Amino acid sequence: MSSEPEEQQLSKKAAKKEAAKLEKLRRRQEAASLAQSASSLSVEEEDPHSSNYGDVSLLELKSCSDAAAGNWSRAISSMEWTQVRALTQEVKDQEVLIRGRAHTTRPVSKNMAFLVVREKGFTVQCLVSTQSEGVSRQMVKFVAGLNRESIVDVIGVVSVPGNPIKGATQQVDVVVRKLYCVNKAMPTLPINIEDAARSDAEIEAALQGGVQLPRVNQDTRLNFRVLDFRTPANQGIFRIQCQVGTIFRQFLLSEDFVEIHTPKLMAGSSEGGSAVFKLDYKGQPACLAQSPQLHKQMSICGDFGRVFEVGPVFRAEDSYTHRHLCEFTGLDVEMEIKKHYSEVMDIVDRLFVTMFDSLNENCQKELEAVGRQYPFEPLKYKPNTLRLTFEGGVQMLKDAGVEVDPLGDLNTETERKLGQLVLEKYGTEFYILHRYPLAVRPFYTMPCYDNPLYSNSFDVFIRGEEIISGAQRVHVPEFLAERAQACGIDVDSISTYIDSFRYGAPPHGGFGVGLERVVMLFCGLGNIRKTSLFPRDPQRIAP
Repeated sequence: MSSEPEEQQLSKKAAKKEAAKLEKLRRRQEAASLAQSASSLSVEEEDPHSSNYGDVSLLELKSCSDAAAGNWSRAISSMEWTQVRALTQEVKDQEVLIRGRAHTTRPVSKNMAFLVVREKGFTVQCLVSTQSEGVSRQMVKFVAGLNRESIVDVIGVVSVPGNPIKGATQQVDVVVRKLYCVNKAMPTLPINIEDAARSDAEIEAALQGGVQLPRVNQDTRLNFRVLDFRTPANQGIFRIQCQVGTIFRQFLLSEDFVEIHTPKLMAGSSEGGSAVFKLDYKGQPACLAQSPQLHKQMSICGDFGRVFEVGPVFRAEDSYTHRHLCEFTGLDVEMEIKKHYSEVMDIVDRLFVTMFDSLNENCQKELEAVGRQYPFEPLKYKPNTLRLTFEGGVQMLKDAGVEVDPLGDLNTETERKLGQLVLEKYGTEFYILHRYPLAVRPFYTMPCYDNPLYSNSFDVFIRGEEIISGAQRVHVPEFLAERAQACGIDVDSISTYIDSFRYGAPPHGGFGVGLERVVMLFCGLGNIRKTSLFPRDPQRIAP
């Protein structure tokens, strides 16, 4: 016989199943009601206003410059486009032309229907009513029958309703005069945008109320990435990513850096190790570049002084984690050092503080859109970035009861613990850890002058996770060859790299950071696949 708690548990499961069934039935009935309502709008008389709506002809879509090519061409020929995000009370009573997607349609009667138009994450409610000039019942029917996600052009007058609009971002209506379908979406989509845009909190709240809402998992999102991009959060994520790249470029150009573009086909490994994608290069063994490291150093030897690159980086490691990809966008920097490798850390400090300040100031709407679906706390950072030595970090961990190898690397767990300790003690989630053990750094890293067990290198952390690795490089060719051999690298495969230092090389250093990882950690997202446009990991090479 089942115990009482087990019976209660079964009862709860049964209630949830029943609630889910009722929700599915409600949706089917609602869809049938909408279809019936739309079909009931048909009238037999000829429509005198037929030129004010309809599907745009293929001829017109072939960039035909003849304004008389069709109804759509005539309607828009003398008008300027307005973005949905610009539809505010300031443009009240103005006639506007907008383009967007049919986000939702709601027929009210034969004489009225509502359409929500979405463009780049912003939405506006459009009213189609026979009380408006030039609007017929047939036009209302046409609008009510639009498939979701179809591309539409709308001409109408902006009005300000008396009550707040709950179903759109813009607090104005567009009273439609003309509407044309530029391109139809298929009637049934693999995923609904509303489902893909829903937060976990909304799903859980509905579940508590006995309603089971669809949850779109990560693989489904990535399989239908084009649809997934259309959610407000993803529009925000990739516009923030765009700003990160823009700020990176602008700041470095203002600091007298030169942008370079290095080859991604390599005769040997740039980082050492076996995690490279190997390929046949016209009968010769080759691989995809793990970083632009060798070539950006060679550029310094070519007297460019300061260089940077934004480009693809390839890593063939089998890392099935939330923060690793097989291909990502690298933001790389290399520069001459006049006196001390802290000059490189100075650039990191000012670059990223400038970046964070700019994102917080100029991407408020995008950050809000991300936060609505994926809630996060704003990043805590200081105007002057905290710098700790590796030995100091190890001591902090030991004081907290965490034993680590003083000459080994930090693992993910200890990095997070140290991040927590730094936040508690210094009130920042962004800091630099420098003077790493030489044994855990690449072959081209310069050892410390006062202790050869440590190196002139650093890592940078956000929210307890590493985002940047940097160091002073070895620029003495004999010592460089010695270090390469010690790390198991075939010196012949990088002979041109080593030779470039035989012609006179200045002291130099630099760093590299993954674009996707910066955005992931700044926005507090739990998976790097959310910030990669089309992720490439050990299990995914499409779409």
